[in-house]
Amino acid sequence: MMRAVRVLIVDDSLTMRRLIRLALSADPRIEVVGEARDAVQARRQLDELRPDVMTLDVEMPGKSGLDFLEEVMATTPLPVIMVSTETQKGSISAVEALSLGAVDCVGKPQGASRPQAFAMLNDMVIIASQAKVQVRRNLPLARPVARPRNFQWNGRFVVIGSSTGGVDALERILAEFPANCPPTVITQHMPQGFLASFAHRLDTRILPTVTLATTGAPLLPGVVYLAPGGAEHLTLTGAASPVCQLVEGEKRSGHRPSVDMLFDSAVMLGVRGVSVLLTGMGRDGAEGMLRMRQAGATCLAQDKDSSVVWGMPRVAHEIGAAERLVPLSQMCEAILTSTGRGYGR
Repeated sequence: MMRAVRVLIVDDSLTMRRLIRLALSADPRIEVVGEARDAVQARRQLDELRPDVMTLDVEMPGKSGLDFLEEVMATTPLPVIMVSTETQKGSISAVEALSLGAVDCVGKPQGASRPQAFAMLNDMVIIASQAKVQVRRNLPLARPVARPRNFQWNGRFVVIGSSTGGVDALERILAEFPANCPPTVITQHMPQGFLASFAHRLDTRILPTVTLATTGAPLLPGVVYLAPGGAEHLTLTGAASPVCQLVEGEKRSGHRPSVDMLFDSAVMLGVRGVSVLLTGMGRDGAEGMLRMRQAGATCLAQDKDSSVVWGMPRVAHEIGAAERLVPLSQMCEAILTSTGRGYGR
């Protein structure tokens, strides 16, 4: 049998620590080895207990969760799941944490939802324990200065799917996009409140416009559309002049928004489609990518070495959906080469 994943819980609220412990302790795959109420206690327990995964509150007295996370990722990195309110302030902080190297984030339960508190946290911990985490010394991501690219859109559309580790991967790719980038549609696995903050963060830091997708929004050059999540999937409709369409429905491939839903709807694009599957656990997007490739689309998947979790792109590679594995550092160039008229030649 595999050894249980050892978890340290860090939260200034005793109630939250108890709720998290209750959720995790019910899972035989997980062992809660310690609790801490602030960064000082957490630092000591990290050194003494050497946990596999840490859950970390965003807002704590003294050193904040963000500051502590940045310290940990620069010295003794381990997989971290951020625990945050889904208020605007909490969501902004959670997305910042994901950019700093946290593996995932989970919203704190409110009122009536407490009986089902942290229902998904145990699976998130297991996924996080398999993540590839490296020492990081982050600098703030500033709005980049446009480099001469001579990019001319060739009429092809980009659809991207990502999950665990996807926030950082997407930021790194999109930071290199020119202002007149190809129309790009993204499904990132994340709670609804966090997705709005992520869209706002990207919009203030990259050259193209970033917006949450709405039904009827036409796909235009220079615009990146992000699935809003919640009760809806993001799909495309209208082959000649594609537009966004939000569709209510059950989870698909274990997720809502689902990458498979987006990719399946993009099959209609045929050779005008470019699909990209980034880091993430599971197989969401792999089958949809296969159908896009069969329809003539260019299909790219992130390679193993640069993925935080090589799950979704691995499956796409194994079933023949991805025609090429691309390191994260080269993914932007691969996308622009596929969507630019004579670009990169």
